[in-house]
Amino acid sequence: MTRNRKKSSGFKCEHPQINRCPICCIVPPHILKNVVVNGNPQQRSWAFHTLDVSAQLRGRRDVVGSISFAPSPGEKRRTIYDAKNGQQLPGTLVRGEGSPPCGDEAADEAYDAAGATYDLFYELFDRNSIDDKGLRLDSTVHYGVKYDNAFWNGDQMVYGDGDGELFQRFTKSIDVIAHELTHGVTQHEAGLQYYGEPGALNESFSDVFGSLVKQKAKNQTAQEADWIIGEGLLASSVKGVGIRSMREPGTAYDDDVMGKDPQPWHVKDKYTGEDDNGGVHINSGIPNHAFYLAAVEIGGYAWEKAGKIWYIGLRDRLRADSDFKKAANVTIKIAGELYGDGSNEQKAVQNAWQKVGVKS
Repeated sequence: MTRNRKKSSGFKCEHPQINRCPICCIVPPHILKNVVVNGNPQQRSWAFHTLDVSAQLRGRRDVVGSISFAPSPGEKRRTIYDAKNGQQLPGTLVRGEGSPPCGDEAADEAYDAAGATYDLFYELFDRNSIDDKGLRLDSTVHYGVKYDNAFWNGDQMVYGDGDGELFQRFTKSIDVIAHELTHGVTQHEAGLQYYGEPGALNESFSDVFGSLVKQKAKNQTAQEADWIIGEGLLASSVKGVGIRSMREPGTAYDDDVMGKDPQPWHVKDKYTGEDDNGGVHINSGIPNHAFYLAAVEIGGYAWEKAGKIWYIGLRDRLRADSDFKKAANVTIKIAGELYGDGSNEQKAVQNAWQKVGVKS
């Protein structure tokens, strides 16, 4: 793959709310706020606790021990820790690279999914870990008590166990793990500001590659995939299939406690308020749907062509303040460069952005 390498310094903050701290959580705040309003006393307590912990994390960076090394490309370095329901990171080492399963379901799921994510970026895009320099993939499981979230804190992955009534353990969904690790890729490449349209693109790229990791693990074509983010994450009592749908944004859940999925799929319905950092989780439905449409129209395995187009855009062309129109223009141009101007691939990308209202 030809590289027009651009190095980014990562998350840059000019707006006071854009990137106070690169804490990127899989469960958006609007879901937790709905639980605070609609849930039973225990559920409300769990939601308050999760919101409080997330706020604390944004005010500080946990210091994670790191090891200096120069691994060979393709050499995974996964390290799994157990917080033992505390909040001190990284926790107690329970599994390192190459060691056998430790018997802790969450730890072994985190290990396997981190490997699948590494493999997709390395095998398809020649990327050597999250930072392209062989970064060790650290993960902490059993974070907090019934903590309803998973997040990338700028250094490592952290997973809660869920409360058991609304959310199951957050290592259960491979796309959740890949989603959060992709925030690290974005941090080291485009550095998309975590506010407004750039923030929605930040979330969308994580959904895109989270879904691609799941699709590759299941050997599914774009037509066969469910395009659900967080499949299997919701407890059986919740009316929903996941936390987002790339195929049908706005339909992932409609539950008395969690509320209704607010994601739009078209720019005419874009959220314009200040909550959720200007709608980073909500408005990600628009570029998410554009990727889905492009991948399905191109056909075959979504990671082969559509994924390549989006990855080059993230790595080489987008900048911290890039908006939806910039992403559309970039991906359309890259599709032409890779597959020819006027090619079916370029037309598919163009059509996708037109259908979601970004391009006229």
